[in-house]
Amino acid sequence: MNASDRTPADLLRSALAADPARPLVTFYDDATGERVELSVATFANWVAKTANLLQGELSASPGDRLALLLPAHWQTAVWLLACSSVGVVAEVGGDPADADYVVAGPDGLDAGLACSGDRIALSLAPLGRRFPAAPAGYADYAVEVPSQGDRFAPFVPVDAGAPALLVGGTELTGAQLVERARADAEALGLAPGARLLSGQPYDGWDGLSAGLYAPLAAGASVVLCRNLDQLAPESLDKRVESERVTATAV
Repeated sequence: MNASDRTPADLLRSALAADPARPLVTFYDDATGERVELSVATFANWVAKTANLLQGELSASPGDRLALLLPAHWQTAVWLLACSSVGVVAEVGGDPADADYVVAGPDGLDAGLACSGDRIALSLAPLGRRFPAAPAGYADYAVEVPSQGDRFAPFVPVDAGAPALLVGGTELTGAQLVERARADAEALGLAPGARLLSGQPYDGWDGLSAGLYAPLAAGASVVLCRNLDQLAPESLDKRVESERVTATAV
């Protein structure tokens, strides 16, 4: 990664310039059997579309707050980087009543109704399928995002010194987030091309770092596993082998 990378969005841009075809996020849901692999280019395209939805359709601006009520999932990772691209503060598990926007999965829909701003719902179904009908009070992400542009440029440059993430009561600026991610990558022994398997939830910094930020900062990739407790130990060993995993955080 470049020394000038000061926000998570900068890290993604550097990854895209270095090798757009390499895997970045490989997602498993061991409750449904789903497996999705996203290259850097594909992931960046999802981020661009989502950032355009935030900035263009929802009129989000730097400093706005978005309550993110989603589990560890590849689409959650997309939203985290989209928020960083726009300058929106992602509040993981935040109080929707205090947020300007809310993004919720099926388990967070009721709580998310406390948000007085725009609400986006994700089905989290395999292949990113839409809901049969959008939940009351929400727009369906799978309906709204496909028509968004494939390239994103912020209306206002994102300040690396401004708040970017709030998780577990800790607020981090973009620069602090990148610094922490780099330190975690070093502690985990991640180098360019490494493959980190993470079964940690996204409800705290450790899970977010292992499941996204540290691999991104290192030029590595993540095998992100949801419901890993439903996988037999011998099957986990096979996954480690088949995915060429070099480090684990489970």
